[in-house]
Amino acid sequence: MSDAIRLLLADDQALVRGALAALLELEPDLEVVSEVSSGAQVVEAARASRPDVALLDVEMGEVDGITATAALRAALPACRVLVVTTFGRPGYLRRAMEAGASGFVVKDTPARQAADAVRRVHAGLRVVDPSLAAETLAVGESPLTRREHEVLLAARSAGTVADIASALHLSEGTVRNHLSSAIGKTGARTRAEAVRIADAHGWLLT
Repeated sequence: MSDAIRLLLADDQALVRGALAALLELEPDLEVVSEVSSGAQVVEAARASRPDVALLDVEMGEVDGITATAALRAALPACRVLVVTTFGRPGYLRRAMEAGASGFVVKDTPARQAADAVRRVHAGLRVVDPSLAAETLAVGESPLTRREHEVLLAARSAGTVADIASALHLSEGTVRNHLSSAIGKTGARTRAEAVRIADAHGWLLT
């Protein structure tokens, strides 16, 4: 259809991306014109295919969907963005909206509802799950400083304080101080619990 809503899909999981494309293509007024597997490919693909709406996954390799959202909105302001994610984390929603997304839905949203979300975003409306919106307001913004965020992010994969200090080029004392502060701000009892809580709220997206 010449007047179909043109879609770009970005997801690093080929099966998920393919399934979503197949479901959306069943709708007579939707047309998938481009598929990419990385946030780094979004702007170039959008410039080539000129989509009306881009559906971007949050967690994609080096360039995540929220960073890609900001880049796409800057490069092609007319293209609206619907963020699609496995995890409906409050911090993700807040950052996605700040980056310029018009909607935020989780991947287990029924196909008909996902298609309707695309249409509403294309029409200039905002589409956000009400329960997630309420949770986002309740949780609030991340209390972590930039350095505390970096230290907790490193703590997710690094082993000891020495490992974290080496990875971030900080002293071990500085790392301990930031970890202690982050533990207090998240209401956790341990470093591992602080990482888990911050991750669950969507505060550790790079």
